[in-house]
Amino acid sequence: MNKFFIALVCAFALVFTSCEFSENIYINEDGSGKMEFSVDASELMSMAGDMGDGEGASTGMDKAVDSTIVFKELFAEKRDSISKLPLEEQQKLKALEKFKMHMVMDPETNKMVFELNSEFKNATELQEMFSAMNSFSNMNGKGGSPAGGASSSPFSSMGEDGTTDVQYTFDGTVFKRSAKIIDEERHQIAMDSLGQSEMIFASSKYKVNYHFPRPVKSVSKEGALFSEDRKTVTLEVGFLSVLKDPELLDFEVVLEDK
Repeated sequence: MNKFFIALVCAFALVFTSCEFSENIYINEDGSGKMEFSVDASELMSMAGDMGDGEGASTGMDKAVDSTIVFKELFAEKRDSISKLPLEEQQKLKALEKFKMHMVMDPETNKMVFELNSEFKNATELQEMFSAMNSFSNMNGKGGSPAGGASSSPFSSMGEDGTTDVQYTFDGTVFKRSAKIIDEERHQIAMDSLGQSEMIFASSKYKVNYHFPRPVKSVSKEGALFSEDRKTVTLEVGFLSVLKDPELLDFEVVLEDK
């Protein structure tokens, strides 16, 4: 693969260690919709700027970037290079084909935002996003260790290769998000291996923004906020807290009748 794609993987893994995370879900009346993970790593951009011109150039953060990557198109273009990768790596890339990533980096304003998004046909497909993010963050070869991805990406414990299972359901009126640790031992190893990242995660927030086709009647989670039209529910928790206890974001949303 070319240097751009390798740099992209490294940059994505890097920003996952110091940023604000948003999980955004847009649900249509028929249950289909769009899921988007937004990662604001502007603080990292600011830190890179403080390094000086030479260091900023070496990190690739000295130039403004506003780019959208359609993974399916990128992989088609690089299919010859991808075919030479180990089968396991090819499968990880395959899982990303339905996703797009939008990157904005501006050294003048210290803005650095990544958005990874995909459309879904029903709510049960939503957990695939976690698996895809896990695959992407582990393409640096660290994913083989039970805790290897924990230090490079906060999402490496989620998804089919991780220690946490996240599920979503929507029957047209009731939306549920639930998570559970499926391997307590590996999850604890991952948490113990956070090292210096734990300090960064402790000051970060994880926000969910769920947008529904009708006003919300009730939310089971205390502290959730509503938009003025009551069609959007927002909940924010400490990032390290949800890493250690993923059930903190378990809740149920009931919509008003049609």
